[in-house]
Amino acid sequence: MFISTVTETVSRVEAVLDAAVQTIDITKRFGELTAVDRINLTIDAEEIFGLLGPNGAGKTTLIRMLTTVLQPTEGTAKVAGQDIRRSPNKVRQKIGVVSQAMTLDVELSAWENMELYAKYYDVRNPLRRERITELLEVVGLLDRADFAVGSFSGGMKRRLELVRSLVHRPRVLFLDEPTTGLDPQARIAVWDYLRKIHKEEKITIAITTHYLDEAEALCDRVAIVDYGKLMALGTPAELKRKVMGGDLVEAEFTSLPDEAFGALKDSDFTIQIKRRDSSLTLLVKHGAEAVPKIVELVNAKGGKISSITLREPTLDDVFLHFTGRSIREDTGVTRKRFVSSWEGMRR
Repeated sequence: MFISTVTETVSRVEAVLDAAVQTIDITKRFGELTAVDRINLTIDAEEIFGLLGPNGAGKTTLIRMLTTVLQPTEGTAKVAGQDIRRSPNKVRQKIGVVSQAMTLDVELSAWENMELYAKYYDVRNPLRRERITELLEVVGLLDRADFAVGSFSGGMKRRLELVRSLVHRPRVLFLDEPTTGLDPQARIAVWDYLRKIHKEEKITIAITTHYLDEAEALCDRVAIVDYGKLMALGTPAELKRKVMGGDLVEAEFTSLPDEAFGALKDSDFTIQIKRRDSSLTLLVKHGAEAVPKIVELVNAKGGKISSITLREPTLDDVFLHFTGRSIREDTGVTRKRFVSSWEGMRR
């Protein structure tokens, strides 16, 4: 028993020591508004980690503290082994940052933008030339190295910003909404380059996003943040399995008598059920087996189904569970909290 406890303690300590980022009760207030509220999380070395939440959730404020742009009101964090309060300059030397806003000089060439950044971090020649050549080639921009950045597409600019942030070989790369404003094709291209950079550079990447498909496509683990609080943490698969515990069936009805709805609600295969006008969303055990049972039961009670679809739970379903609303809602406009229609409906 004692040996087991010691082993577990040592494992936890080793995990913390190996962490790329560790926050300790980190908090940021702006007047009466608490933008980040006592968040504790650990990001492992060489992990792609996602901070998932709507606009105004506190994601960018958290990133700005971790990158030493903002001082925490309370708490602190360690990034690449350095305390953001005590050693901000050492933190900056070990990180790369790509913000939401485009920060390239559009009048300079791609090469000149890269070179300026490299000189800022005191990367000397010939390593500087070698490194810039290597990185521009990684994102397919070497043949455009001498072109003015103002002539680049949005996707090309984003790719250039990504590799510019790597020119000094950072241990942790922070990306704040890296694909906002890009068309779908450019977004997928950026994802591909992020995977390539992560694999080849072996760095930790922390991404803020409100795109669910982005989090699922890229991230080893995600943290759901809402109103400055850490609501959930885990792999996308873990969160979906933990929260939902089944499959989702969506059905549209031409006719749905109360008797049919009651029978579905009380059935042994239904975990949760949500009704909206002429449609139902059911969380069920073993979806493939449940679909024919739903059709049979509704028909027997005089109802009529116009369409029925089986799907796996998504991160939006997880977000709805924890926050009471879909991440797709514009939460930057209102601070009103909605109560999830799933709550209180578990059998």
